[in-house]
Amino acid sequence: MGLLIQEPPLQVLPSLAKAIGLNEAIVLQQIHYWLQKSSNIEVGHKWIYNTYNAWQKQFPFWSIPTIRRTITSLEKQGVIVTGNFNKAGFDNTKWYRIDYQKLESMSRRCDQNDQTMRSIWTDGADQNDQTNTNRLPETTTETTIKTSSDKPDDHLSENFEAIWKEYPNKAGKKEAFRHYKKWRKESKEHTDEYLMAKLKAYKQDLAVNAWKKPMNGSTWFNGRFNDEYTVPDMNQPPIRAKGYQF
Repeated sequence: MGLLIQEPPLQVLPSLAKAIGLNEAIVLQQIHYWLQKSSNIEVGHKWIYNTYNAWQKQFPFWSIPTIRRTITSLEKQGVIVTGNFNKAGFDNTKWYRIDYQKLESMSRRCDQNDQTMRSIWTDGADQNDQTNTNRLPETTTETTIKTSSDKPDDHLSENFEAIWKEYPNKAGKKEAFRHYKKWRKESKEHTDEYLMAKLKAYKQDLAVNAWKKPMNGSTWFNGRFNDEYTVPDMNQPPIRAKGYQF
């Protein structure tokens, strides 16, 4: 019984899968659902936004490369349009909308019943009750599909902001974030907890050695966090040189 339907199943119309591909039809139906709920209006259209890691929460049976290929295929077919309306310049999270006119033109070339196909491609209001994907967990913030409860590795920009908040020199943030992303994506050994521990040691080193000035953020995040910081044990008595009286 464990593999029979006891949770919300994904649905897809065979006619849509025939027209654009099975994986593409599944992703497109999900985007369509969230667009009905979105209140993000840019350049006269509704948009949603999400990262590939967050998309994988909704499609856990696919790898991130598969999701990326599927979305790229939808872009090449012209059925979805992508953009970037993020407030932070370093945030590359993609925004998505559906080109419903393109889908309408494709529907005329399909051999399936035209009325059935138009019901999903042109009348979004009816689909909210019919699709079962509306019970999948939301995974983005604001009014679309992100929430602040995402797991730590889902959104690198959010993790970086938490670390940057503690960094003592606010110069070079854009480059610092670029170095941070490269390091997090290439390093399987190190974690954000490791970086925070190194930052704590660095700040202690600065406090003890007042003559030091905190490095530009782009410098420290470009590998200088791996420097060794020796912080004196303040509970130990100072070392006295032989032959001198203090």
